[in-house]
Amino acid sequence: MGFLSALELQAFLELVNVVLASCVVIFSCALVLYILVYSFRNHVARSFSGLLGCVMLTYFADLALFGVQDVKVAESWLRFQWVGIAFIPAVYLDFSNALLITTGARSRLRDVSVLVSYVISAFLLLGAAFGDFVVYGGVLTHGAPHLLPGRLFPFFVLYFFAAAGWGGANVLWARQRCLTSTSRRRMAYLTVTFAAPAAGVFPYLLLAGWPSYAPSLALWSLLVLGNVAVGLMLLILAYSVTFFGALTPDRVVKRRLARFLLRGPFLAMLLVVVVVGMSQASGWLGLPNNRLMLFGVVGLVLLMQFAIELTKPLLDRALYRQDHAEIAWLQQLNNRLLTTTDLHQFLENVLTALCDLLRVETAFVAVIDDGKPHLEVVCGPLEPEAADQLLPEAWRVSNVAKDVSSPDGRRLERHGGLFVWDGYWLAPLRTKGQEEVIGVVGVAARVPEPDLTLEEAAGLETLIAQSAAALEDRQLQQGIFGALEQIIPEIEDIQRRRGVVHYVGEQALAGFDVVEAPDFRQWVRDALHHYWGGPKLTTSPLLALNVVARTVGEHEGNVVKGLRAVLEQAIERQRPDGKQQMTAPEWILYNILDLKFLQGRRVREIARRLAMSESDLYRKQRIAIEAVARTLAEMEREELMNGHGVGVRRV
Repeated sequence: MGFLSALELQAFLELVNVVLASCVVIFSCALVLYILVYSFRNHVARSFSGLLGCVMLTYFADLALFGVQDVKVAESWLRFQWVGIAFIPAVYLDFSNALLITTGARSRLRDVSVLVSYVISAFLLLGAAFGDFVVYGGVLTHGAPHLLPGRLFPFFVLYFFAAAGWGGANVLWARQRCLTSTSRRRMAYLTVTFAAPAAGVFPYLLLAGWPSYAPSLALWSLLVLGNVAVGLMLLILAYSVTFFGALTPDRVVKRRLARFLLRGPFLAMLLVVVVVGMSQASGWLGLPNNRLMLFGVVGLVLLMQFAIELTKPLLDRALYRQDHAEIAWLQQLNNRLLTTTDLHQFLENVLTALCDLLRVETAFVAVIDDGKPHLEVVCGPLEPEAADQLLPEAWRVSNVAKDVSSPDGRRLERHGGLFVWDGYWLAPLRTKGQEEVIGVVGVAARVPEPDLTLEEAAGLETLIAQSAAALEDRQLQQGIFGALEQIIPEIEDIQRRRGVVHYVGEQALAGFDVVEAPDFRQWVRDALHHYWGGPKLTTSPLLALNVVARTVGEHEGNVVKGLRAVLEQAIERQRPDGKQQMTAPEWILYNILDLKFLQGRRVREIARRLAMSESDLYRKQRIAIEAVARTLAEMEREELMNGHGVGVRRV
């Protein structure tokens, strides 16, 4: 650390200020990306990302100005900085209004005020960027460049503090409207840290300047302390906002946010510290600063990943607390689930061991699903098409009490616990404690009749038992997954209510009809795009519609098939009367829905058949999807009015 002693204190504070400003920029940018991925549809999160964007642009300009001595260059960056400064009041109002809407307090006046504030901010930005009405000139004060106030700057100050004050009052009101201890606690975090973006963005030097007699050391000390405070408050503010609109449990949000912050912003901040520090450490350990920088960056990245993995159990324990035992069990279950690939790999190992044990070249496992066999895994030179001749008789080994012959003359002969068929020894795979056969293991017969030694018989029995256990476990898992597919829509409905009830209380229990939800059209669009299978169909909130619940009975209780049938009905209602015509204007919307979703054709082919450009096709496709959404809403209302509803499903 000897290199620090050579720096003057002011230079050191300037360096620290650069590091802190870099951290604020990194943190703001990372959180904007996080919101875009996980919470973009939520109004509170979107408006908060606007706040972060204003902070990020303002601090980025500060970084660009570090060390600049040319006033003209500084003036360009200072005017660019007003993109963040001018819009921060409007985004403040938007953010606070979104918080109030979340608690159920909607006001037309506030909505109009938000729009007006954006217009005012746009005019202020134009005045600051292209004229001298708001700011002008540029000066360097103790290494801190800033503009001078123009004629309209007092108006901006009044507008800035009025908007921030109104926004703060809205947040206080939103906190008073919260009904649970959790929502009040989170709103309290928002209230305390609400001023952070304004505190970091407001151009103080334009308001009062910096006295020439005041020491520059005091200026840089205040800047450092201010950036530390802004960074901490932004962290708390971001933590509170990430829970708004989240459909996942709080524990999932906390863990996802913590891991994102550790692997992304926190690591990037440490890298900035290393880069800046090593750039000032030339000659340390006899190495040039670029070499020190390289070693420091590589070492930090490796050590951070190792540290994150080591602290993962501690982090989970801190986040989950009372639920730690359940979460640990779920994590173990996730690691031990037997996927299709896992099953194939295990069965391949079993067949390889069988071939080695019995000194043969070919073995296979056939699995019986819904009474029909199919070849699951093959070891050796057995061609896949051979299954067509092999399986129809072989899979019935459990029902064979004596030798039988197939129509083509091939015989299925029983020899103790094994069967001989067409050059193969067959062994049935049974469930534990039952006589149900769930599969068959076959190996190439080395002799016409089984001649197993005691060692081979014991090894064969062990491997057969392992194969049967693996198939049975896989069947049980598939049954569990099938049950989960049926209840996932209800679980998501509970999660939506859980997230809303914190802020709107009784309304969350009654809620809104599915068709009145803000995301209803998006749900319809997603379900149509995954019409023939996909998570946005199998987990769609549309599965909670009453019209779907009635249709389920017509499709053997399969709720996904019921939803698919309802979507098809909604599409068919778009069909005009008469014979179908590809290019007739009245048929365009129906043809797009039919070709794109029901038939699954490609965009280029559809555009060619309908004689239109792809851009026009996409535009009309949006109109067609909106028509389906309106029709689906009408079908749901008809279902309720006709008295067929099984109970209004809400979100």
